[in-house]
Amino acid sequence: MATLHGWRAARVTPLGELYTPPRITAAVLRLTVQIVLVASLWHGLYAHTGTTAGLTRDQAVTYAVLAVLASRLRELDQYAARDTVVQHLHYGTIVYWYLRPLPPHRYYALRALGEQLYGFAWALTGYVICLAAGVVEPPGSAAVTGVFALSLLLGQWVLYYVMLLIDQLCFWTLRNDAAIMILIFAQNLLSGVYAPLWFFPDWFLTLSAFLPFQATLSVPLSLYVGRIPLSDAGAQLALQAAWVVALSLVTRFLWRRAARRVVSQGG
Repeated sequence: MATLHGWRAARVTPLGELYTPPRITAAVLRLTVQIVLVASLWHGLYAHTGTTAGLTRDQAVTYAVLAVLASRLRELDQYAARDTVVQHLHYGTIVYWYLRPLPPHRYYALRALGEQLYGFAWALTGYVICLAAGVVEPPGSAAVTGVFALSLLLGQWVLYYVMLLIDQLCFWTLRNDAAIMILIFAQNLLSGVYAPLWFFPDWFLTLSAFLPFQATLSVPLSLYVGRIPLSDAGAQLALQAAWVVALSLVTRFLWRRAARRVVSQGG
């Protein structure tokens, strides 16, 4: 029975998109436009230079396109299905999370797992197409592929906890849509979604080194394009794993505290 409930929880958000063909069409068009524009942008930026910030043009384009594809891993629209934490708190439906056979933290984790697996299918399909079209470069070796895969897994694990922390903030602030948007923007900026972190000033790099954001995306993509050599991969993977452990302890504590903060503003 628990397995059945877990499977149903994992399908919640993906089914919301799969049962709405226009949303799938829109996702394909958006992803295609993003890839074309990002690749064109970086080709243009490197039109009169060979290497910048330690990256060649092909490395920069590969990094940027992979960042777009990676963003699809957690891009499903929960808001349209009224399935965000802030919506549940506002309408009072968060109470059902505490009445289900699955505890809230497990339901949240299973739902996120389903979203990431569904998003991974999208990202992998896009990656294969871009690789065949020559938009991105293949990894340098089998070792790089293995390290990248492990780092990407750890990075998505860290991202799960970062997004969970943002959602848990809702239990204390109730209506924090603006704060959520700011935090998501900070996550994307500090993780290297918009541009590789090496293009930012030194003080920015120093600041980001003390935060978990770059462990979500910048590290795995840097390993893929060769900006971080394999000799440094062990230390980077260990740091990612440390963030996973630290954030898991913090979020576990906050789940226990959040149960005492359940307040219904709506029905």
